[in-house]
Amino acid sequence: MTDRYASFVQSAAGRALVKRLGLPDPPRLRRHQPGDPLLPGPALLGAATGGRLAEPVAKILTAAGVELADQAATTPQRYGALLFDATGITDSTDLRQLYDFFHPQARSVLPSGRVIVLGTPPSECPTPREATAQRALEGLVRSIGKEFGRGTTAQLVYVTRADTGTLTSLESTLRFLLSGRSAYVSGQAIRVGAGAASAPADWDRPLDGQVVLVTGAARGIGAALARVLARDGAQVVALDIPAAGDALAAVANDIGGTAVQLDLTAPDAPTRLADHLAGRQGRVDVVVHNAGITRDKTLGRMDADRWDQVIDVNLSSQERINDVLLERGLIPAGGRIVAVSSIAGIAGNRGQTNYATSKAGVIGLVDSLAPALREREISVNAVAPGFIETRLTARIPLVVREAGRRMNSLAQGGLPVDVAETIGWLAWPASGAVSGNVVRVCGQSLLGA
Repeated sequence: MTDRYASFVQSAAGRALVKRLGLPDPPRLRRHQPGDPLLPGPALLGAATGGRLAEPVAKILTAAGVELADQAATTPQRYGALLFDATGITDSTDLRQLYDFFHPQARSVLPSGRVIVLGTPPSECPTPREATAQRALEGLVRSIGKEFGRGTTAQLVYVTRADTGTLTSLESTLRFLLSGRSAYVSGQAIRVGAGAASAPADWDRPLDGQVVLVTGAARGIGAALARVLARDGAQVVALDIPAAGDALAAVANDIGGTAVQLDLTAPDAPTRLADHLAGRQGRVDVVVHNAGITRDKTLGRMDADRWDQVIDVNLSSQERINDVLLERGLIPAGGRIVAVSSIAGIAGNRGQTNYATSKAGVIGLVDSLAPALREREISVNAVAPGFIETRLTARIPLVVREAGRRMNSLAQGGLPVDVAETIGWLAWPASGAVSGNVVRVCGQSLLGA
């Protein structure tokens, strides 16, 4: 679906009109292409006094081919990214160090630049004052995401004090957030905890050797998912309902994957799926729960079938599949479960009580499974898309559709590939210590938290 307004804004006449009338100004976003450098320019790395992450982050960036700028340089520079280690901030009075770093550089970030602040999870802070100061970082990051403009995104990464696997997962997280893969992700607080993680031999193919199941793979976000994961080296098992068989086969053939036609709400679906995976692949390293439906009506006008269908497809089927795959040991240590939620599950939505309930339930699934599966070294995360340009959003009335596109910091809708890239990062073996997160792919929507 074409965003004609965004295309017009890129023209000379459109730029002049936007500036004169103060209209939304959607920037051209930098999206990932294989072989791209992580950043369009050097990175400036700063740190609060006593910070614990500046040195390892500098090593990660250097190894990734990122040029580190000299903070003491007197000549004005333009940066591809600003990174600040805030783990040394232990009191609200220390927050001034954030101002001292970001204030002089607020206009120095290149278009589609990146801002990343690194902190300590407030729950791990030894004093209430330190926990308070660390929680304050979220307000800073979300405000920067709304202020810097021109496609710049801003993120907060909370990094555990535990060492096991953390640095590999921190590297995978930094590589994702700095690159064009994260074009439509902004204003997020991501937690990197303790857990096993393994760096790939080739960061351009971080899923080499992995067997990945994608449900709802025939069209839209699911088809983009299958293509991105295959591009990154995965052997993709693409699943959808029999009615979508032709489209599903086309996707599977295009990526050299396997197509499975299955109605996930059928009573025997989990067993049939487990039998297929056990017989053909022997395991499934990554399960991506993407299949979902909408049956919209206000609650007072909604019949029971609309309610039941949405809850069953969007939530209950995920639980049943997880139970069988985990019980039969088909998801090995180092496995990943990634579920697709929605900002409707965070903020709610008129006419979608069934859908919002199911998507909030997906967040509950992540919250409950993450600690339960930690000992098995299986991570569980969710993504929550906002307004994504698909055939479904194309059916939304014009005024509502335009509001959905513009009501975010990037003033535009996202693309299916933006959701796919985020799920890809969470699926990487190198992201093993990233678990229990719900990452919004919404351009920092004004709706919800």
